[in-house]
Amino acid sequence: MTGTERPVFHTDRCNAYIIKYAEIGVKGKNRHIFEEALAAGVRRALASSEGEFTVSSIAGRLYIYTVREADSADTITRLQHVFGVLGICPAVTIARIEKKLPDIDALAEHAIRFFADGYGLEQGETERERPLTFKVVCRRVDKTYPLDSMEVAAELGERLLDAYPGQLAVDVHEPEILFRVELREQVNLFIEQEEIPGPGGLPAGTAGRAMLLLSGGIDSPVAGYQIAKRGAALEAVYFHAPPYTSDRAKQKVIDLAALVARFAGPIRLHIVNFTQIQLLIYEKCPKDELTIIMRRYMMHIAEQLAQKNHCIGLVTGESIGQVASQTMQSLYATDDAVRTMPVYRPLIAHDKQEIITISQQIGTYETSILPYEDCCTIFVAKHPVTHPRLEVIKRHEQVIEEELKALVAQALEEETVEEVTG
Repeated sequence: MTGTERPVFHTDRCNAYIIKYAEIGVKGKNRHIFEEALAAGVRRALASSEGEFTVSSIAGRLYIYTVREADSADTITRLQHVFGVLGICPAVTIARIEKKLPDIDALAEHAIRFFADGYGLEQGETERERPLTFKVVCRRVDKTYPLDSMEVAAELGERLLDAYPGQLAVDVHEPEILFRVELREQVNLFIEQEEIPGPGGLPAGTAGRAMLLLSGGIDSPVAGYQIAKRGAALEAVYFHAPPYTSDRAKQKVIDLAALVARFAGPIRLHIVNFTQIQLLIYEKCPKDELTIIMRRYMMHIAEQLAQKNHCIGLVTGESIGQVASQTMQSLYATDDAVRTMPVYRPLIAHDKQEIITISQQIGTYETSILPYEDCCTIFVAKHPVTHPRLEVIKRHEQVIEEELKALVAQALEEETVEEVTG
């Protein structure tokens, strides 16, 4: 390392990770429910890793200990997909020695080696253009330790300066390296040089279950991600229209569900054949109302699937004014088709570029723009109505109401389900 490089901690030296969370910490008597859900999400994310880990929650933080070595970069990436994780701190853990915490000499020895392994420092005089600035902070949970927190921090700081003269300098206000020591059942040494961010939010499944209307576009996967970030577990429904939409279009949606499932957890994807329903609407309803009526029946079917699968809301990727079927008047007409539960639209006030930016961040964008069209784009009207009148829409639906009822029942009976994991 030269004297001008920014200090970068070698995370491959770590054998543990400390998980920070924010929103969970302000919960009341039910806080343990969220902590247990977060721990479950972490275990699920790490289950397919090559390594082996133990996960425990102690005093407002989650601790992950490596039992069998794993690639650190892969582990961190997996943790960055767990909702509820605010920050990830790589750590080195020193186990108790004969049920006794190490004395200050042994602790200093570990700290000195920690800086050598983590930053490539060499003991003794080494020329540097500028020393790395650091600060030691101690948290003494085990009050039997003979030195208090301030004394431990001061002693370790002095020992580090002696070990690396000219390479380290103390800065208590804006250090480049914040070196933390936790004295509890185990000794944790870890770095807060630049906290590795997590996605935040609430742990998956803590807010109930919702049914996502998932298409092959950009918006609906982002909507699923956003609602799952608030703790909702997801089911999803995709409306397939063979032969007008191909198996590649269906696979594209399955792939998008898998990308969302990396964050949200496993998703059951309900695939509904919508062809006959669309053809009937296309043949017997005014062409400018096609999109609205089709959308109303998608919502109607999604609601029935939601009821059957214990969901308490529908989720769509609609945003006001983005297309003709998403004007406020169109959304009003669409919502009327849902009678028993709310419709959540987490993207309602986002513009297209904001949605694209999120889709790029979560990794769904490149899949969403693959050129395999879904049923909505195949049957879209050239000049769709933008200010539909609900009473007019209902009057035109009544003409084919009985036929549609039979087709909806058949579509629900013939639905297939894909179990999708991230």
